[in-house]
Amino acid sequence: MTTRIRNIAFIFIPMFLQIEPTQDLESITVLELLLNGGYTMIPLIVLWIAAIYIFIERLMIIKKSSQTPENFQDQIREKVMNGDVQGAKLLCAQTDTPVARMIEKGISRIGSQLKNIEVSIENTGKIEMYRLEKNLSMLATISGAAPMIGFLGTVTGMIQAFIAIAQEEGAVSPKLLSSGIYEAMVTTATGLFIGILAYLGYNYLVTRVQKVVHKMEYTAVDFIDLLQEPKK
Repeated sequence: MTTRIRNIAFIFIPMFLQIEPTQDLESITVLELLLNGGYTMIPLIVLWIAAIYIFIERLMIIKKSSQTPENFQDQIREKVMNGDVQGAKLLCAQTDTPVARMIEKGISRIGSQLKNIEVSIENTGKIEMYRLEKNLSMLATISGAAPMIGFLGTVTGMIQAFIAIAQEEGAVSPKLLSSGIYEAMVTTATGLFIGILAYLGYNYLVTRVQKVVHKMEYTAVDFIDLLQEPKK
């Protein structure tokens, strides 16, 4: 039974790959397979490049945003409790993170009502969240669009195959159908590959953003509590 399946695969696999049965199957490279994918490969390649760029760019931004110095809150607490508001603002300005910008906005509102300070910090936090989540929706779109474009390539490839069958008189040569089959199979696989990686990348970045947001929320609450403590 195993020998029969192996013989059938040996006959039909080369027929779909546009090579003779005596040719080494490993001689076809990945690049050659991609080149046989047809025009549908162009938008897929564009989406792949865009996904890589967005992932790397967002990862660097998020990583930088999460690198708040460990003793930052302690230094802010010490300066505010001692009445050194300008020193606290200077420390925030020297720390290029969302947490520091939120605290700086709150420090600049010291002297006004506590509710106004909370609103200012909250609005700054929303702006920082928007900056962190920028282009993430595009990565999510790529994760859904790439497989659909791949399926479109499958449909157009099979249409070409059926047109070739309709125009051919007599026995249909497998070699005649190979270009359509190439396009159908390669675009589907490429679209799914890009879509899966983009989806995983999107969820990973969303998780990293949530960690930064939680840190921002904790710092904001801690700062509001600090303002309600009695000054020295």
